[in-house]
Amino acid sequence: MDIDLPEIVAEVEAAFARYETALVTNDVAVLDELFWNDPRTVRYGATENLYGYDEIRAFRAGRSPKGLARTLRRTRITTFGRDFATAMTLFERDTVARVGRQSQTWVRTEAGWQIVAAHVSLAE
Repeated sequence: MDIDLPEIVAEVEAAFARYETALVTNDVAVLDELFWNDPRTVRYGATENLYGYDEIRAFRAGRSPKGLARTLRRTRITTFGRDFATAMTLFERDTVARVGRQSQTWVRTEAGWQIVAAHVSLAE
């Protein structure tokens, strides 16, 4: 298996950056687009467990747009072949004293790179 092919890493980095911009600007339409529209998609958040695209979409639609700005640290994207990747990052927000952790599993679908699983947590 080819790991970290430069052109594939660049594609996932671009998708990850698009996600990050959409997240901090609360662009719900782009966030919805970047999650796989399937009942098997899972997102564990800091306070919520979301199963399926519909639950993830409803969460995004109801979330406050305040306090979303953050700084990323130690972002690591690893690609496996041409259609599968993971993205891991630490983040800090001025409004939260703890360091956040985010992991995403990305898969190339017919719609492009999409998140099929995600996890967000706060470290003590």
